[in-house]
Amino acid sequence: MGQQSSRPNTECVREPCVLLKYTTNTAENHPHRLDETVGTGEIDGGRKEKMSWRRWPTLHFRCRRAAKYDLAQAEKDFQNNSGLYRRFSQAPTSEVVPAAEEQPEEEEPEEEESEEEQPELDVLLKSPICEFYEIGQKLGEGGFGSVYEGTRRVDGLKVAVKFSLKFPEMPYVKVPGHRKPLPNEIGLTLMANKGRQVPEIIKLLDWEDDSDHYIMVMERPSPCMDLFSFVELHGGILEEQTARHVMRQAVRAAQISCERRVFHRDIKLENLLVNLDTMEVKLIDFGCGALMKNTAFDVFSGTEVYCPPEVEVYGKYYAKPTTVWSLGILLFAMVCGSYPSDSDLYMINANIWSSPGLSQECCQMICDCLQPWQQQRPILKKMHLHDWFKVRLA
Repeated sequence: MGQQSSRPNTECVREPCVLLKYTTNTAENHPHRLDETVGTGEIDGGRKEKMSWRRWPTLHFRCRRAAKYDLAQAEKDFQNNSGLYRRFSQAPTSEVVPAAEEQPEEEEPEEEESEEEQPELDVLLKSPICEFYEIGQKLGEGGFGSVYEGTRRVDGLKVAVKFSLKFPEMPYVKVPGHRKPLPNEIGLTLMANKGRQVPEIIKLLDWEDDSDHYIMVMERPSPCMDLFSFVELHGGILEEQTARHVMRQAVRAAQISCERRVFHRDIKLENLLVNLDTMEVKLIDFGCGALMKNTAFDVFSGTEVYCPPEVEVYGKYYAKPTTVWSLGILLFAMVCGSYPSDSDLYMINANIWSSPGLSQECCQMICDCLQPWQQQRPILKKMHLHDWFKVRLA
């Protein structure tokens, strides 16, 4: 497995994409439903093209040994710095703080940054939606928005309020039942929520679309943290039984999203919330997503370390096989504490990869999901039938 390094850039890369058309399933009887109908990976009269693996950065956890933890203490430790929807534009760096007697007396805490955030908060507080919700402290932020604590005034329900500024060429999507196109994140989240409520997908409670920004009000599970922080809390590696419980819910969230015509495109540790009391997992942040279609996508939108090899080799990818790949990377990260190295991927391709302490079924699940040829990966709709989900550990 790859050596450890600083935490990689996990910011979603969003292209200035054009409006994608809503399509229906035209290949009901094909074993790879919709976009799972993919090429054979052969060129020049049948000669298979060699996949070239990039060397990817590894996850960076403080410790890589599995560990037990105290839920009550965990909530105290992380309530101030984990938050919901936490994102980083770059790996965090360590900072050496001098001893108290060495610190210059003239240095005073600067408050300029908080002043820079004030215009955003002022706009949020003046929006019509705040007539119904009281805004609290900021929970997290990223390149595309900030998330605040919120409370619904009528009944005291705890919510998360996401404020996002619009950017040039921001993608919009036409959602059935709405007269005009909606910002991509709002539209896709609405579609993922349409129909019977699915606990594995974050629930959108309210939203507002303005000329230069949009606001989303979502459920706020408590206590919770993103999956990256959850894995870090366990010492860098999840026990297989815990990883199975998380993975089962992540797979279901991906399946339901696709059934509702939504391709998330950015399933990763940071985009899954874990409730520390119930161990319920929720998929969040559909901002990098797109409408499902039965043809290939030719511009990648997502997080690089979860990008499948066909993007680099062919410059195109299909929704469901790509989702299966990202779920495979997710599982590898949870049970190994790193992203797969070149040697890992080579052995996975040969179907001979294994890791001490993992069951044969778990290793096989990883090998199946991370096959370089798309048609050799499991069908997303049938992933829940994999032997690994049937294993019962004492």
